[in-house]
Amino acid sequence: MTVNDALFDYISEGIYRQIEEGDSLTKLRGFDTGKFELILTSPPYNIGKAYEVKTTIESYLETQEEIIIELVRVLSDNGSLCWQVGNYVDKGEVFPLDIYYYHIFKKHGLKLRNRIIWHFGHGLHASNRFSGRYETILWFTKSDDYIFNLDKVRIPSKYPGKRHFKGPKKGEISGNPLGKNPSDIWEILESDWDSAMWNIPNVKSNHPEKTEHPCQFPIELVERCVLALTHEGGWVLDPFAGVGSTIIGAIKNGRNGVGIEKEPAYCEIARQRLNLLNEGLLKTRPINKPIHQPALHDKVAQMPKEWKQLDLYKP
Repeated sequence: MTVNDALFDYISEGIYRQIEEGDSLTKLRGFDTGKFELILTSPPYNIGKAYEVKTTIESYLETQEEIIIELVRVLSDNGSLCWQVGNYVDKGEVFPLDIYYYHIFKKHGLKLRNRIIWHFGHGLHASNRFSGRYETILWFTKSDDYIFNLDKVRIPSKYPGKRHFKGPKKGEISGNPLGKNPSDIWEILESDWDSAMWNIPNVKSNHPEKTEHPCQFPIELVERCVLALTHEGGWVLDPFAGVGSTIIGAIKNGRNGVGIEKEPAYCEIARQRLNLLNEGLLKTRPINKPIHQPALHDKVAQMPKEWKQLDLYKP
């Protein structure tokens, strides 16, 4: 079986979507070479979630490399692969997965363009180390001739009236009328993607996109990669699709989406979400929506009266 139009459910405006249920490696071996402009995923972290079988980090990486070899094959020559990971923790020791993965991708010919920081404000609280509040996205390309739609993701210039002060362009405007190039650490503030971090909320209990999946991918994160790294009508793949957030982000922006997921329950949720999207009923967090900040008079922002009685800063 190969990936071709006949295998895909048709939705409006000629866009196709598919959730393939089964093992990623097995399914990938049936896909056409060079099919996808973007492969975007968050692989299992080997931390013992319900859908994982925890093993040694060496065995885990060996298994992942088999899949990566197939992903490189199905990636188009002008395509990008975005690999979003956190940390593997064993007996209190942190193993940063992006460092381990880099050498695997490099070994198979991919080139790292950015190591992007995704910051989020909520997560599990650690007791014997600082609480983790970021993960990384490794953006690789297959060649030097890759899709990068910078104008789709420019941000407003802080000093649009700035001019060259010397040289042959002295007196001319130095910026771009469409805005500036965002950094590899983005923060979503008000209506722009300004300088500090990809400060996108992770999907927790009060998030409009929340399902039963314990490590759900926010659609907002997907959309940034889709807009910058693919053309309209292009093909996007997620080999660990979960509940379909990557596919939803692709379809919302006029791309074709393919997901592979081994858990039947997640496949069913993904298909339900795609149907809701097609009907205009899917709840999502709008791209660039400001992150909620409690007002000073809000009860949750005030010091509890029980704490006021404590002498917390006594030498």
